[in-house]
Amino acid sequence: MKRRSYYQGQNNLEFCAIAPLPRRAMNHGGGSRPARECLGRIDSTATARARVPSWKRMLDIICILAGSVLWVPAGLLIALFIKIVSPGPVLFKQERIGHMSKKFLCLKFRTMTVNADTGVHQKHLNQLMASNQPMKKLDGTGDARLIPGGLWLRSLGVDELPQLINILRGEMSLVGPRPCVAYEYEMFQPHHRQRCQTLPGLTGLWQVNGKNRTTFEKMMELDLAYVERKSIFLDLKIMAFTVPAVLIQVWDVKMGRKAAAKTMPAKTPGLDLSHPVRL
Repeated sequence: MKRRSYYQGQNNLEFCAIAPLPRRAMNHGGGSRPARECLGRIDSTATARARVPSWKRMLDIICILAGSVLWVPAGLLIALFIKIVSPGPVLFKQERIGHMSKKFLCLKFRTMTVNADTGVHQKHLNQLMASNQPMKKLDGTGDARLIPGGLWLRSLGVDELPQLINILRGEMSLVGPRPCVAYEYEMFQPHHRQRCQTLPGLTGLWQVNGKNRTTFEKMMELDLAYVERKSIFLDLKIMAFTVPAVLIQVWDVKMGRKAAAKTMPAKTPGLDLSHPVRL
């Protein structure tokens, strides 16, 4: 069975992956001519794919500056709201894996209580990766770790507005695969890690192609496809489809909460069995 590849020049690179290279070729740059050509093709293709195009950086800066009249006031209002409804810092900072597997500090508006248990998310992620079920979030049907209003901040994606600072720093882009956490990266297969050959983004090909309705492997497939095909036209197209994708996500959350409410046990006088989740 022929193995699937996301690289250009698939036949040549499949030969490189299958044919063992002489030790001299790998360690000293010597060896046979086919081995040297193989190494050269791998290096040149990977370098070209991992390079951040100048158009991408310019597009990010132009869009952020043009939209500052909207996202700056929105960010201030969200920060004030979080400060009122929940004690603790406004921002949540977490180490993520970015371009070329480099670590950086990713910024978000805090939507969970201070010192919330992250082990719950790790266990949920392990289950999704093992079962290959649709990538539904824990907060879709209720998560007791969320602050009041946190569910809707997350559903609308506005909790990620501070990542515009990450973009201005050059650590992220408006479009690209979502930056993963370290324990998630450690569970990736080697070919999954090729998604780090481009800048991580606020939105991406996965987000506008089903997102939580897709499986883990489908997410990886879309991320790797973006790494291979990224262009200014594709970025603009993904940006245009992001708003409808967010609205679909909000609708899915609403329907998920309704379905969860129907399965919750009815209240008995004098005894609360519903354990409602704060919004």
